[in-house]
Amino acid sequence: MANTALVTGASSGIGRALAEYHAQQGGDLIITARRKPALDALKGELEAKYGIRVTVIENDLGNSDGAQQLYAKVKNLDTQVDILVNNAGFGGHGTFLARDLGDDLAMIDLNVAALVALTHLIGKDMKSQGAGKMLHVGSTAGFIPGPQQATYFATKAFVNSFSQAIDHEMRPHGVTSTVLCPGYVHTEFAQVAALEGTGLVKQKGATAPQVAKIGYDAMMAGKLVIVNEFALGFMLNWIIPFLPRRMVLKITDKMQTK
Repeated sequence: MANTALVTGASSGIGRALAEYHAQQGGDLIITARRKPALDALKGELEAKYGIRVTVIENDLGNSDGAQQLYAKVKNLDTQVDILVNNAGFGGHGTFLARDLGDDLAMIDLNVAALVALTHLIGKDMKSQGAGKMLHVGSTAGFIPGPQQATYFATKAFVNSFSQAIDHEMRPHGVTSTVLCPGYVHTEFAQVAALEGTGLVKQKGATAPQVAKIGYDAMMAGKLVIVNEFALGFMLNWIIPFLPRRMVLKITDKMQTK
């Protein structure tokens, strides 16, 4: 099987769960995020539990050259990356004009620009290798417009579209791209995005390990798009597209109102 996975945003949530699930399969890891103490703790835990090798790279992908810096550090390891997991990202609650413009631009930089740059850099290596798998953590938010999280929903729409297009381009070269589109997941995301008190977080939701397994298995099977809940996927693909756009906007707005 593929041996080494590079996981971004691995210090918590879905990224951490994906790193652990890969370790369970016997694969080595390169884990990266801004919080080095959390990464060091995860490294110790996974190496002791699964007998695999974990390399920690402290890096801020939100910086203008964050992806290039990460790629340079990975290349210095002289290790082939077999799996790329683009998980790093964040959201933020509030109407667009009420939010700080800098925060939304930073969101675009991390959720979109860094993901594109890292995919391009690692993707070229995978094409040369003639093999590789990518998992991009999108969201069900990418299927609909999102009043009160307009920029976040738009970034995830980009990820959903981008992942499928590059799969079509790279599959003939032995490289696949899968986008994982979870619904609400119980992680620190809601707290960081100031979503507490909304209808969104009152849902039952899923756990990070549950979502990680579904996404990872779909990636290994070479699937294009995976939603973690069948009913949610059915609604997004076969019901929402046929509803009036204004109705969809109102439903989403209500879901995110505190």
